[in-house]
Amino acid sequence: MSTTTVKTTAAVGPSPAPTATPRAPRGRGERGLAGSLTSHAVLIVASLVALFPIAWLVFLSLGPDKDDYLHPGRIPGKMTFDNYAFVLQKTAFFDWLVSTLVVSLGTTVIGVLIAATTGYAVSRMRFPGYRKFMWVLLVTQMFPVAVLMVPMYEILSELQLIDSYLGLILVYCSTAVPYCAWLLKGYFDTIPFEIDEAGRVDGLTPFGTFARLILPLAKPGLAVAAFYSFITAFGEVAFASTFMLSDTKYTFAVGLQSFVSEHDAQQNLMFATAVLVAIPVSAFFYLVQKNLVTGLTAGGTKG
Repeated sequence: MSTTTVKTTAAVGPSPAPTATPRAPRGRGERGLAGSLTSHAVLIVASLVALFPIAWLVFLSLGPDKDDYLHPGRIPGKMTFDNYAFVLQKTAFFDWLVSTLVVSLGTTVIGVLIAATTGYAVSRMRFPGYRKFMWVLLVTQMFPVAVLMVPMYEILSELQLIDSYLGLILVYCSTAVPYCAWLLKGYFDTIPFEIDEAGRVDGLTPFGTFARLILPLAKPGLAVAAFYSFITAFGEVAFASTFMLSDTKYTFAVGLQSFVSEHDAQQNLMFATAVLVAIPVSAFFYLVQKNLVTGLTAGGTKG
């Protein structure tokens, strides 16, 4: 007996068009191609704008004559490092370097220590007048340098701190500490109060809690305060030129003035010195840059 297999075939017709794969919805915060290209272009232009003055300064520092900055097109044919050699060998550059580092690092250490303890006390303790105290610190920033110069000179003269590193450090601390105290107070507010309570449960004193628990968590804020204090002392001119009388104790900012006389300005040497001056600041920025961005934004999340 034979069996017959019957096969059924589907009706012949046009095959259905392939359906397009639905595009995945764009996540929140994601940019399209046009937005990404635009943002990159803006960042590139901003970087070029920021780097151009530095590159131009380096370029002008390679001109051997003091008037080459007036004719920059002539510099490529006669570039030389003679300006750098003269500054390093014929001037008190290394004395300026030592003075600047002593004053800047001293201001950073003392200023950050005072500002950190002040900011922590106001953040955690509720003593009478603590709000007014912070406003007083803010008001001290409103006085111009010309108004503060005479009373500060009188105070330093009475303390016999004229022409001394300590006197200049204390002057710079009076400028850096108020801002840094406000900055660190805002950052300490973001650290949970339960950490302080845990320290007290473990038998730590208030200062022990501050030093062993709070400060390690506040590294980003401390980095910002340290960088601000360092820059404040590094580039200041008015106080340094008034309170430092010895040539060997001049800071970089004051030492640059030695290239400018009444009838002559050695611009080529000033440009070379300015490039050399930027090296310590760049090195210090490299040391703190890991925590710098985090510290600049974290302190503003809670008042």
